[in-house]
Amino acid sequence: MYNDERFLRGLSELGITITDEQLAKLHLYYEMMTETNKVMNLTAITEYEEVCVKHWLDSLCLVKAVPELASGAEYRVIDIGTGAGFPGVPLKILFPQIRLTLLDSLGKRITFLQGVVDQCGLTDTECLHARAEEYSRRPEHREKYDLCVSRAVTRMASLTELCLPYVKVGGRFIPYKAGECDEEVNEAREAIAVMGGKLLTSERFLVPESDLGRTLVVVKKERPTDKKYPRGGGKPMKNPIVSRET
Repeated sequence: MYNDERFLRGLSELGITITDEQLAKLHLYYEMMTETNKVMNLTAITEYEEVCVKHWLDSLCLVKAVPELASGAEYRVIDIGTGAGFPGVPLKILFPQIRLTLLDSLGKRITFLQGVVDQCGLTDTECLHARAEEYSRRPEHREKYDLCVSRAVTRMASLTELCLPYVKVGGRFIPYKAGECDEEVNEAREAIAVMGGKLLTSERFLVPESDLGRTLVVVKKERPTDKKYPRGGGKPMKNPIVSRET
């Protein structure tokens, strides 16, 4: 029913192996996503091979910045603004040892994702309906994660304030950005410093089996985030902490 050749070539390029059971879970995820997409806008990309490349392979490119995932590292991971479940769900299916939290501000998306988690049998996975700035103030979530990832289109200065409070000292915040993002990263340097982070590197590449440019920006948490962050009232978005020298 599905032509997986292109997807499997991409996985091979990333050094990722997949079982028949994992592939079946991805097929089920695709079917649930496309069916739900008929009544709710989850994604503009619905053709199977395009989903394989632009959603699944793109999500799994995290191994370029965190290669230890492929060798079984048991990280606690949170996906902020997960939308239809990217990058979190493909990461959980291929790396089932991670403990995953999917967070999104739209309740209907979280309802869909909870269905995916249940139907695909994804253990150690929670789906949270919340704004990012709210849950990072809760003791069970603040500075508790080894990795925070996000494919949200939000500019990095704002995203840094929303995401770094979730990351434990020594952990990493890794947003998925467009291939050309130097200006955006430079703009975020002040926010990174204020939130207790340090910019380590930017991994640039083409997503396998595509000409899609992608950059994974790796920020390490070096010290706790001041309790006054993230700011409330939408300030991270409306009035981001930006570097004046870019």
